[in-house]
Amino acid sequence: MFFPGWSTLLFVLSISYLAVALPVPISKRSHDSLQRQSLRLPISLQKRAGLTSEAGVGDLADLIYTVSVNLGNTTTAVVLDTGSSDLWVMSDACKTDVCQQSSSTPYATATARHTEAGVNLQFGDSTTGTHASGPVVLDTVALAGLSMEDQPFAAINDTNNSAAQHGTAGLIGLGFPSQSFVQAAVVNKQFNSPPTTDAFVTGTASNGPLLSRLAMSGQLENPMFAVAFQRNTIDVSGSGSITIGQLPDEIDNSSITWVPVRLYGAEDGGQNPPTFAPNETYPLRWEVPLDGVFLDGQKLSDTNATGVNKGLSALIDTGNSLIRGPQDVVNSVLRTVSPQFAADPTSRPLFPCATPHNLTFQIGGKMFPLDPRDFISPNSTQDATNCVARNVVATDPPSKGSLYSWSLGAPFFKSNTVVFYYGNLTHPSVDPPRIGFVSNVPQNANDLLQQAIADANAQGGVFESTVDVAPTASSVITVSATSLTLPTASATIIDRLASSPSPTSSTDTSSAFSSRALATYWSIH
Repeated sequence: MFFPGWSTLLFVLSISYLAVALPVPISKRSHDSLQRQSLRLPISLQKRAGLTSEAGVGDLADLIYTVSVNLGNTTTAVVLDTGSSDLWVMSDACKTDVCQQSSSTPYATATARHTEAGVNLQFGDSTTGTHASGPVVLDTVALAGLSMEDQPFAAINDTNNSAAQHGTAGLIGLGFPSQSFVQAAVVNKQFNSPPTTDAFVTGTASNGPLLSRLAMSGQLENPMFAVAFQRNTIDVSGSGSITIGQLPDEIDNSSITWVPVRLYGAEDGGQNPPTFAPNETYPLRWEVPLDGVFLDGQKLSDTNATGVNKGLSALIDTGNSLIRGPQDVVNSVLRTVSPQFAADPTSRPLFPCATPHNLTFQIGGKMFPLDPRDFISPNSTQDATNCVARNVVATDPPSKGSLYSWSLGAPFFKSNTVVFYYGNLTHPSVDPPRIGFVSNVPQNANDLLQQAIADANAQGGVFESTVDVAPTASSVITVSATSLTLPTASATIIDRLASSPSPTSSTDTSSAFSSRALATYWSIH
């Protein structure tokens, strides 16, 4: 069977990009390096005729951020996840306890067109696990007012995953096609498990993830999207949104720090290149190099943990509720901020709410701190004096297919606007994928923390909080898919792939949504 992912994971587009404006080209270099030589190259975004859109983001306790999607005749909310690539939604055929107890609107399968393919997605890190399985269907799907016809997604009829709870019906993955199990299932069914990645790479225009198809259509102003999250706890503030095809109105390109996305060779767990582009190396996930991590101005060690060492990097993951890092480094952070934890590592890392701490990530030569309001969590209700460092926790060490040490989740997106640029997904060497960062932390962030604490004490020690429901789009524009043509010689290389292990995706324990590699490989035999 043909599985996407990594040479250790489970879980590419036209030969040219139909009039998509090309940023400054970056010369091809070793894929294993984190391409640090190009960190400060600006990306050139051009204004041209093209579609753009923006939508608000739902927020449940700063843990789950959602968007509204239309699937056929169904409108429902799903978790926004840059750490995975597939759209899956609880369907009206799901009868598990999670589905029966869910208050979310399930997908009405009456409008579904069946592909005869299916997926069984396994989520979990080294200690936990959930699943979501069901048929892959086709229907018209819209996000932020932009829709694609015949969009493949998983209509889940069996799941115990919490993405089908808490007012959400599933998850929309905004990652790269190489991580898409839905796309792989469709390609395997259509081409009888092909022995090369040719059909997978060229099939993204019709079978790929929603935003990859939109990027490849050539009809967006630029092949990218941007995400920022609001703050709904501690100090309610900010405005959450996803912007597609352009930069948010309040952000100028000159203010963005652009860095290259890590490319994964097959030996690192990435996909094998297609026969028509044998020298290409493809992105696997939205992962970027880190120059360093700092706490209160002091640089932290990278890690002393054993495992694969390919350089310090971070997954930029909206589906992760927390900041996750190496066990030894996280313990060092907690010991520094909490005398109680330093004395007893089994205790809660308590510290005074009024003591601001600055956890900062150096990316592309620039510092991107967490707002001190996003570092703390209440220890208990009616207590604005003692807080707990609950937003920084440990994750599994790097491994083949998952080379990152850190996963920057919701707290990071409350403090920063992040721009995800797909580039040329068929030939990344022509227009590499990149991520841009803009800090939203105000100069008076420490003062704002003190004011939030004062406001909480005035309310009996209760920090303010609210809940935002993901708004629905007022109108929808249908985007036409692009037809791809391969050279005749490579178009005929469609045969069969030897069987591989069952696909398994994964996530960290705090979130049933972010991905961490466990098992399956891009294996071409």
